[in-house]
Amino acid sequence: MSDNWRDRAATSFECEKQPAISSRGMVVSNHPLASSAGAEMLAAGGNAIDAAIATLFTLTVVEPMMVGIIGGGMAHIRLADGTHRFIDGQSTVPLAVRPDTYSSKPGAAHDVFDTVGEENCVGPKAVAVPGSLMAWCETLRRFGTMSLADVMQPAIKHAARGYAVTPYLHECIRESAADMLKDKPISAIYLPNGEPLKIGERVVQAEYAETLRYIAEHGEAALYQGSLGDILVDYMEKNGGYIRRADLAAYKTVERQPIRADYRGWAILGPPPPAASGVHIAEMLNILEGYDIASLGFGTAETIHYLAEVLKIAFADRAAASGDPAYVNVPVERLTSKAYAEERRRAIDPNRAQAWGAGVAQLEGAHTTHLTAADAFGNVVATTQTINNLFGAKILIPGLGAVANNYMHLFDPRPGHALSLAAGKRVTTSMSPMMALRDGKLKYALGLPGGKRIFPSAMQALINLIDHGMSLQEAVEAPRVWTEGNALEVELAVPESVREKLASLGHTVAPVSSVAGGMNAIQFEEDGCMQGAACWRADGTPVGIAGGLARAGVRFRLV
Repeated sequence: MSDNWRDRAATSFECEKQPAISSRGMVVSNHPLASSAGAEMLAAGGNAIDAAIATLFTLTVVEPMMVGIIGGGMAHIRLADGTHRFIDGQSTVPLAVRPDTYSSKPGAAHDVFDTVGEENCVGPKAVAVPGSLMAWCETLRRFGTMSLADVMQPAIKHAARGYAVTPYLHECIRESAADMLKDKPISAIYLPNGEPLKIGERVVQAEYAETLRYIAEHGEAALYQGSLGDILVDYMEKNGGYIRRADLAAYKTVERQPIRADYRGWAILGPPPPAASGVHIAEMLNILEGYDIASLGFGTAETIHYLAEVLKIAFADRAAASGDPAYVNVPVERLTSKAYAEERRRAIDPNRAQAWGAGVAQLEGAHTTHLTAADAFGNVVATTQTINNLFGAKILIPGLGAVANNYMHLFDPRPGHALSLAAGKRVTTSMSPMMALRDGKLKYALGLPGGKRIFPSAMQALINLIDHGMSLQEAVEAPRVWTEGNALEVELAVPESVREKLASLGHTVAPVSSVAGGMNAIQFEEDGCMQGAACWRADGTPVGIAGGLARAGVRFRLV
């Protein structure tokens, strides 16, 4: 069999971006200014954690439609000693919310969480208790080397001085304009005179710059115990939202251990519940391990058929038994076992698409951001953060200048289900900050935004690397597919002949421009060099640090 995956592929593509190579550190995020902020910390002698937190704060400024301090997220951290941990900074349900607080839209499908009046999607009632700011500040204190004030300087600068609107940001504003125009503070910045900011115009966030300066001085206490929290709670009380001072005071981050999958001699480490991703990536890889994916070829009807079937299996199980482990009994051991995978694999028909039910019993928004950062010391961070939908709840909190999340839209408004509302319950997510090890050595770290399409896309990138032998750049840019049981979405690069074959197998094929968002990844070489890659689905930019200090004792003389 040829070593070149293209010789066996039925779907071809050319990469649109180039990777970056470094020896002293790498940051890959979905905005060049954010990646540069992280690289600045590495250049100043900081570590990957310093770089990641600087990048995140800057992303709240330059990618405001995706991430914010009134949001939530999950960070996968590998320290130089080889230990892994997840810092869960996911948002929680306010204490005032009950299982029947919202009214589900009549006739809504079981996997659609829309409510009457869009109360859980747009406006103050849609906002969950934020976790991002606490998680970032705590993570920096525990594992970073630099001060909060230092890592926040790039974010403050870009908020105060402004930055140019990219085509991507312009399109996001235009897509969200109808709801944003209902809120004067947010539309004043992004829709002046009622029209989306044009490409190249500057976004200036003076009020948010002052909020960042206050946080730089006072830390997360500014929000969870201090005056910034008072501003947030006062706004919620006056506008019908549910967050109160007791919610902020009670919020805690949680440190968790990774889910591990063993796939063809690789150790794949992903997030545990309440994230659904690590469990179901392990489940899908275990099933696929029984097929010779490399021989079947990339983008063939046979490979895509098996991908579609394992995706449907995973989503059926996700619907039945995913959630906050403090509220839901998630059967992790069964879902991630080789025996369960064999049981599910035996039921797959290689010649026919099927409808799948859950094999276990109980016991998301597409607009997130991801970054991956690494230093020369062996520290690596892969973290996915979000305010859920584009521009979250489509409101900006006056006095803070921050866009609020709409995480409440990720909970089932109907009582009695795994994802139903409960006071204090953490959001279930598809975030997939993943790392892959071979013989105990870290080889890849990757992740991406994209709601329920995140973990299937992360799994496909791992298969691209491990089974197909793609380069890192190819793996993140390769065409993707997705389904949760209805239509099978395939990106446009998948040729018509493959789509027709899939249709003949019983799949309802839906060509789409893109599946999920911009993936960011780092590859680690034996000699200590790193390769960073970002894909065409966002403004992703890798920035690496190489070179170094002068050799000891070196001088030059003029005579």
